[in-house]
Amino acid sequence: MRSLARKSILPLTLVIVGAAAVVGYAAEETHPSRTTGGHTGYGKSGESGDAPQDQEPSATAVPQDGNAYTPRRTEENARIGTVFEKDDHGAHFCTASVVQSPSRNMLITAAHCAFDPDTGKPVDDLVFAPDYRNGDKPTGLWKVNKVVVDDRWAKSQDEDLDVAFLSLDSKDGKEIQDILGGNTLGIDRGFDNEVKITGYPTSRDTPISCQNRSTKFSDTQMRIQCTDFEGGTSGSPWLADYDPKSHTGTVIGVLGGHEGGGDEDDVSYAAYFDEDIANLYKRAQDED
Repeated sequence: MRSLARKSILPLTLVIVGAAAVVGYAAEETHPSRTTGGHTGYGKSGESGDAPQDQEPSATAVPQDGNAYTPRRTEENARIGTVFEKDDHGAHFCTASVVQSPSRNMLITAAHCAFDPDTGKPVDDLVFAPDYRNGDKPTGLWKVNKVVVDDRWAKSQDEDLDVAFLSLDSKDGKEIQDILGGNTLGIDRGFDNEVKITGYPTSRDTPISCQNRSTKFSDTQMRIQCTDFEGGTSGSPWLADYDPKSHTGTVIGVLGGHEGGGDEDDVSYAAYFDEDIANLYKRAQDED
């Protein structure tokens, strides 16, 4: 529902601890706590609809829980971006974010955003545009060189394993985490958490954010109520415990899982991060 996934692709998300401050970005914002190319909509991968109204929040007007708003450019938001195919000339169809890794070059997103079950292979021409807004790419496009999904997802699209880790090529001798920092991955954090979700609907060229409490949908899936998370938002990180001093939060899920993230714009899902996701993260590091 949330990604503009190519053919019938699925979603995921992760947390990394992290690092470098982004010069020129605003201080942490105040908040309560594709229909193009070769892609077809699965879950929330690229099915566009009406764009929500931009509403840049002020320090005195905290967005109401569960309502989407247009977030400011901050260090926290800069490590979240759009996923394109080949370049940014077509529509962006999913969302991804930087997570910490020893190689400092890793993203987390939904598996259905990066793996094509029709061919049985990863999508091999993905690029990532962090902090993308209206065509502006502050740090340029980053090419994905490897996609890692659980073998069981690749074979049967198990919604409980709708998570993918992507490694990126370096740019000008630097890795993406060197420039933007990264969030940590949160495993077994429970179902009830105050989280902020930021993603890129295909219908617009600026991100939306929402804060609310996640709830338990099943033993393997989380659920949240957040408005306007339509096609393109698959892979959006569910971020908890962001610390503006360390510039780090914890990714406890990515928009995807059940129904590819959900078949309603105002209700979203994420696969619960358990030992399977921890093992996938380790495998992504070992193969990088």
